[in-house]
Amino acid sequence: MGETIAIIVGAGRGHRFGGGIPKQYRMLGGVPVLRRTVSAFLSHPDIDAVRPVIHPDDETFFREAVAGLDVLDPVPGGATRQDSVRLGLESIENLATRKVLIHDAARPFVSADVITGVLDGLKSHPGAIPSLPVTDTLKRGVGDLITETVSREGLFCAQTPQGFRYGELMAAHRKAAGLALTDDGAVAEHAGMDVVITPGSEDNFKITTQEDLDKAERMLSNDETRTGLGFDVHQFCPGDSVTICGVEIPFDQSLLGHSDADVGLHAITDAVLGAIGAGDIGMHFPPSDPQWKGEPSDTFLRHAGNLVIERGGSISNVDVTIICEKPKIGPHREIMRVRISEILGVSLDRIGIKGTTTERLGFTGRGEGVAAQAIATVNLPMNE
Repeated sequence: MGETIAIIVGAGRGHRFGGGIPKQYRMLGGVPVLRRTVSAFLSHPDIDAVRPVIHPDDETFFREAVAGLDVLDPVPGGATRQDSVRLGLESIENLATRKVLIHDAARPFVSADVITGVLDGLKSHPGAIPSLPVTDTLKRGVGDLITETVSREGLFCAQTPQGFRYGELMAAHRKAAGLALTDDGAVAEHAGMDVVITPGSEDNFKITTQEDLDKAERMLSNDETRTGLGFDVHQFCPGDSVTICGVEIPFDQSLLGHSDADVGLHAITDAVLGAIGAGDIGMHFPPSDPQWKGEPSDTFLRHAGNLVIERGGSISNVDVTIICEKPKIGPHREIMRVRISEILGVSLDRIGIKGTTTERLGFTGRGEGVAAQAIATVNLPMNE
């Protein structure tokens, strides 16, 4: 399956966060927190697979949050975080895993640099943990009274992902079964493993309370807004259906193209790529490459959406107009909106679809093909 697997631990119920939807499934900038977290690892070139660990009652939340993402099936967690990690580790025992990264589902702003730093640390040590040096003055107290000032020299705040050589961490977890250890670093220490400190990030904080979620929203609100335009055309050819915006529509012709010729998704993909300055669909998926022949176009759009998340951004809105005399778009509009929402992992109210004609003028008016134009609005951090 892969040499390096990331285990995303999201089996907690978030009691400190309050009732309702668990924190890892809350919307953050229109995207579920968990989807942002998972996408950060899926987009990293050195991560081969992602294994989520979830609460058994959260299957529906999970499926909605990661719809369209290429993740391994989730495994149920245990009574404690330590139990959940062990269950996640056991689930990949037969996947020829050499290195494993353990990450909190509620840390959605983990950067590629932090992940790379951990993997680099594993080249020379059996364990690596991203950390930040403690900068605040530390006090020890009893009740309301301070009893001691604690030296902060040599103290660090540990983050995730915490990386380890798989076999050694699996053995360490089995040895630590029944203990109440707070993170995998503590499990590794208990087993006598050497763990190296790698660079952490202030942005890589864990969403634990509503205040944390508000902070995360403020981070996104400081983004700059970008807009991209997309346009695509495909001509008709012999066939019995067309695929537009991810929906197959029975028709007396098909659309001609190297992939599935989904004119709507192609236009949206170019719009999203344009908004983040990432070229166009042909640069990422060249039509000259035979591997993309007949490829479903949701692959292309999902890739564009993941690039946005990889850059720490979010898709605010997508609007596409399908231009043709036939087939009629109106009867399929809502299922198209749902499909695009699933592919991009954004809420349905951020997706707009319209159908129109050219009053029988031009090639679409003559029934020779279908055109689509799209606009995407994306929010990106100001340093992008």
